Amino acid sequence: MEKIVIFGSTGMTGLCAVDAALKKGLSVKAFVRDPAKLPEHLRNAVEVVKGDILDYNTVLDGIKDVMGVVVVLGTRNDLSPTTDLSEGLKNIIKAMKELNVEVISVCLSAFLFYEPEKVPPQFHDLNDEHKRMLQVLQASDRKYIACFPPHIADQPPVDYIVKKGASPGGRVISKYDLGRFLVESLNQPEHYGQIVGICNKPS
Repeated sequence: MEKIVIFGSTGMTGLCAVDAALKKGLSVKAFVRDPAKLPEHLRNAVEVVKGDILDYNTVLDGIKDVMGVVVVLGTRNDLSPTTDLSEGLKNIIKAMKELNVEVISVCLSAFLFYEPEKVPPQFHDLNDEHKRMLQVLQASDRKYIACFPPHIADQPPVDYIVKKGASPGGRVISKYDLGRFLVESLNQPEHYGQIVGICNKPS
């Protein structure tokens, strides 16, 4: 896995994924709507692809010549109904098939482990969209890693634990640890085709 593309690379976790990939010595394509949102030290270290996940041709351009894909799409703080993330993921999967790229890690949410009635009401619409994204992954024939993090904290890295198909129990993951897992899991076949819960190790 020498070269990867990161979709959502200017978000809180996306920036950490870019940094983690560079520290591992990978070549990185950063797919962004606004290149100015990439900090200068990262902008000069990656190949910037300006595009929109809803524009298939730019997605195709982003996935050309890579061996793995990281998807950390978010809505910032907008919790209103949307299908942009799942429609964008459909474009990503379609482009991966066209270009014969097999491995993809996707950041979703630990709310997908909850019974629907236990999800806080303000997150219902976003959770529904994450469900649609998961369905897109599960319907594909790609080697996907569907990561379900709990609260993503702006705190230093410690270490993380993962559990297949369930939450490991913790309620927080450092953005740095999550970014690192999304990159590292691309090279970990034991996670392919899996839903993976993640959290920081208790101190």
